[in-house]
Amino acid sequence: MKKLLLIFALILGAFGADATISVVNQGVALPKIVLQDATNSISDQLFKEKFFKIMLGDLKVSSDFEIVDGHSVASFDGDATTNIGSGGVELIFRYMLEGTQSSNLNLKVKLIDARNGSVKYSKIYNMVGEKYPFLAHKAVVELTNELGLPPVGWMEKFILFSKYTSAKESEISVADYTLTYQKTIIKGGLNIFPKWSGEDQRIFYYTAYVNNKPTLFRYDLLNATKAKIIDSQGMLIASDVSKDGRKILLTMAPKDQPDIYIYDLNTKNLTQLTNYVGIDVNGNFVDNDTRVVFVSDRLGYPNVFATDIATKSVEQMVFHGKNNNSVTTFGNYVAYSSRENSADPSNTFNIYLISTKTDFIRQLTASGKNNYPRFSSDGESIVFIKQLGNQSSLGVIRLSENKSFQFPLKIGKIQSIDW
Repeated sequence: MKKLLLIFALILGAFGADATISVVNQGVALPKIVLQDATNSISDQLFKEKFFKIMLGDLKVSSDFEIVDGHSVASFDGDATTNIGSGGVELIFRYMLEGTQSSNLNLKVKLIDARNGSVKYSKIYNMVGEKYPFLAHKAVVELTNELGLPPVGWMEKFILFSKYTSAKESEISVADYTLTYQKTIIKGGLNIFPKWSGEDQRIFYYTAYVNNKPTLFRYDLLNATKAKIIDSQGMLIASDVSKDGRKILLTMAPKDQPDIYIYDLNTKNLTQLTNYVGIDVNGNFVDNDTRVVFVSDRLGYPNVFATDIATKSVEQMVFHGKNNNSVTTFGNYVAYSSRENSADPSNTFNIYLISTKTDFIRQLTASGKNNYPRFSSDGESIVFIKQLGNQSSLGVIRLSENKSFQFPLKIGKIQSIDW
């Protein structure tokens, strides 16, 4: 029993030009932009302020602009005064909200050349009111696309997470990256380790307990249906899915020894990938799905290794730290969380980025406990959980821009996340 508890504790921490080197816009002059709210038909001032904050936050997190203080406007059309900027302002991004949170919302946006007052483009978006953060995200995503700036399509992606609600109870929810929008999808019982099946974010896998037996389920968000995939004694966790969606990497311990397995959804075949008398967990595909990165205690402490799927040869990937227990992959890149100093009372964990093609290591965080890294669908950003003192936050690292942002967590105790 003690061994199982130890294994489960480790599992909880083992969930996520060269990007390890490149920082694309360091020292580059960014376009100066002003955000203006021309909403006049919504009386809820608190909601208007909240929406403005999200829009402004999206512009900042995009790291594509230099944000400057704006001024109030009387109408969406504006006039000769409000359509011309000052102090080097190049762009005015103006919007107007219509509708209600309880029904539908329309968002009208207009991009104005602040140097001459001409309209560069205008669009209208519509969305169910409760999903208003995604209305703001969509507008900023398309703004960067229109201007040919580095894309931020990941802003429209769902964060998928499991959170504890009580003893042996947890629920799975989806949220926007700021955690402003949240919707519970699965509740009742212990529902843990959700994992997206693909970039379209229609299907995810998760583990639940049926008659005290870990069981892997597939959930379809489009039609709100679930289907059993496989069950096993000991433990059963889906940690990654192949690019074609046909194979799942599982951590299983049918005989109290956790190893990495590959499950083929088409043939229903289960193949054991590692066979170590110890702990192998948290498999992630890497190098075009030809290898698998995983966490193992082969050195007497959690560290990151990789195995070739064809030959099953194993190599050590990380050569520093004595507790490297969280890992995520994208393409040829591996991000992991590493404990800095076992004697450090602050118990600092930082996130690092490496490439399977080089020996360079890039440190991404500098303070606090930073765990559960997860790549965005385009590999340009990483989301993670940051604990600094008594405050927990969801962090977003913009890799090429070398910037990091935090959003306070007000959703209970996170069990695991995916993006």
